[in-house]
Amino acid sequence: MAQLTMAKALNLALREALQEDPTTLIMGQDVGQDEGVFRITENLLKDFGADRVVDFPVAESSIVGLAIGLCFTGIKPICEMQFSGFGYHGFHQIENHISRFRNRTRGRLTCPMVVRMPYGAGIRAIEHHSESREAIWAHLPGLKVVIPSGPRNARALLKASIADPDPVIFYEPKACYRAFKEEVPDAPESMEIGKAQVVREGSDVTIISYGASMRPVLEAADELKDEYQLDAELIDLLSLVPLDTETIMASVRKTGRCVVVHEAPRNCGPAAEIIARIVEESLEFLEAPIERVTGYDLVMPFFNLERPYLPDATKVVLAARKVVNY
Repeated sequence: MAQLTMAKALNLALREALQEDPTTLIMGQDVGQDEGVFRITENLLKDFGADRVVDFPVAESSIVGLAIGLCFTGIKPICEMQFSGFGYHGFHQIENHISRFRNRTRGRLTCPMVVRMPYGAGIRAIEHHSESREAIWAHLPGLKVVIPSGPRNARALLKASIADPDPVIFYEPKACYRAFKEEVPDAPESMEIGKAQVVREGSDVTIISYGASMRPVLEAADELKDEYQLDAELIDLLSLVPLDTETIMASVRKTGRCVVVHEAPRNCGPAAEIIARIVEESLEFLEAPIERVTGYDLVMPFFNLERPYLPDATKVVLAARKVVNY
């Protein structure tokens, strides 16, 4: 197995998709000549040509709009929005059309496409470059919303998303692009969309997260174990739609306590839906109120002010101790 960053693992998944299926097509701003703003499409134009890796102007609506028509001709487009904050310019195409065609045509037509969007903080960027608005896409029926947390599951989930017969919003945590490496199998690998992973088993408290927030959650679990002798069970959701309610309930019913962590704003964030489902299905198993560790209900602050906004291990540890000591 090779040791890869998430950026390299995503590049590998795209390369495999282009090699394996001649109907796949990559399209977006600067994905070809400049190899993507984060170099995720590095060398793909050189190896596959301008008919398979297509540069577009700064017009997100045209990227996803044209992709709809391509789907109906048998093409599987992989669209890139340079940053998730720019994806809203394609929102009317995604909401009005991409998410609805299977329903609109009673199953005769669908949009087997992926819209890749780098999301979240971690590069100290300016406005519109560091947002975490996955709840917007998760609210739209007809879309799947997939969020990897590391190189190996990023490669496997992107392959699964490309092969999926329906549209997938693929949110990539840019803070994880080159932050660490993992072993990634040489052979092609895929994962089931909608199946969470129990990253670490425990008995005292369940901590649920996804994407870039899994890093501070893992740090918090180590501190809880070493400093407070608490065994936290960690769940990496990997997708918000479908949401793996079964895995969540099994863990919460075992531990009786729960903390949900994400960097998206708190108001109407993914944690609210997760907690609502736990209350609906497993309230009688809870030993304490559920805690949320989230971003704040304000625009992501710029540059060095990112750090106090984001969930960190200290905040997660405090929340976990609160529910355990309730």
